[in-house]
Amino acid sequence: MSMPFGYASPEQIMRDKADYARKGIARGRSVVVLQYEHGILFVAPNPSRALHKISEIYDRIGFAAVGRYNEFEALRLGGIRYADINGYTYDRSDVTARGLANLYAQNLGQIFTESIKSFEVEVVVAEVGDTPETDAIYRLTFDGSVFDEHGMAVMGGQAEAVTTRLKEHYREGMTLAQALEAALAALTEPGGERPPVGQLEVAVLDRNREHRKFQRLVGSRLETLLAEAAAGRAAQAPPAESESAPGAVSAPESGAGPATGPEGDIDTGSGG
Repeated sequence: MSMPFGYASPEQIMRDKADYARKGIARGRSVVVLQYEHGILFVAPNPSRALHKISEIYDRIGFAAVGRYNEFEALRLGGIRYADINGYTYDRSDVTARGLANLYAQNLGQIFTESIKSFEVEVVVAEVGDTPETDAIYRLTFDGSVFDEHGMAVMGGQAEAVTTRLKEHYREGMTLAQALEAALAALTEPGGERPPVGQLEVAVLDRNREHRKFQRLVGSRLETLLAEAAAGRAAQAPPAESESAPGAVSAPESGAGPATGPEGDIDTGSGG
């Protein structure tokens, strides 16, 4: 029996949808979410002051996304409605990042399998706990897959390269300034320029705040943190080697013959 003209197998359709969504997400800029000593930090390069990639969902829960704004904004609003209804009907403590992640997974999975076009989005739902051990970070992809991330998460843009750089700088128990420095170092390509303060969207879930834990970092607060991060980066830079005094000769190692040849060049490059 011959296949009808224009037939495509379900497997091919799913592959095409996945490729389409991945390409759309990769065109955007990466977003970094990571733990620090007092909570969870969100950092996103974002030149727009009107369209947010990072938002509050509920008392202890934050939301970050990349991809098509209208699509992840619909998810954000749906999450807020879910949280408000469940918090009012039952108890505020019953609203959790895990419950929201399950809701988003169902919605994204259904859209991916049933709609002609899948959503071009990737989402992180994070919840700050009373201790770092009870913090939760869930990353969801366009097809409804859920990943329970530990310590940090990266999505959008060149996510693999950003993740590699972030792992080089991340460590547990960082201060807020140190975490911001790690995020910016990961988001900046080697030799590239960091986004100016006016093009950064930064927010935290601070476990030490009363009631609502979400807070945007803007203006002088963000500028102060960036200055602290820059000072920490400068302090960690290796010192440049000092030139030897004229005529000074280093002592040869035991058993070694007399030193010959010119002295080695001194590294004058920046410590980065």
